[in-house]
Amino acid sequence: MTFFLGFWAMAENRLSEKDETNIRKLIQQQVDAWNEGNLEKFMETYWKSDRLSFVGSRGPTYGWQATLDNYKKGYPDKKAMGHLDLKVLNLSQIDVKTVLMIGRFELTREIGDVAGHFTLVIQKIEGEWKIISDHSSAEN
Repeated sequence: MTFFLGFWAMAENRLSEKDETNIRKLIQQQVDAWNEGNLEKFMETYWKSDRLSFVGSRGPTYGWQATLDNYKKGYPDKKAMGHLDLKVLNLSQIDVKTVLMIGRFELTREIGDVAGHFTLVIQKIEGEWKIISDHSSAEN
């Protein structure tokens, strides 16, 4: 009986195909917006809240607007932004409305390429998947 209940609980907590598709579309929306040089559109994938967290090489930033402002400082134009590729390495459901994504980013730019890994906490808020926490670390 314990095996059956444990299996049933795991099956209930599995990410649906529809949710996985929508989450992957969210990540593609990020890539497309970045490669267009459109930071505002890129930021539409994030939770528009003061509780959004972003952790990068300079430590944590809290809030949607502060995160956008930091992106604008670090990537003032399309040349600085370059071309982004993201690869999803692992997608795990934490609960019915929260997933953890681990991936790799590669940024190709004339001023020097950057690559590394990211961890995203993505949550379904008011029916839409949004990134609520982003930790990105460059290798170089």
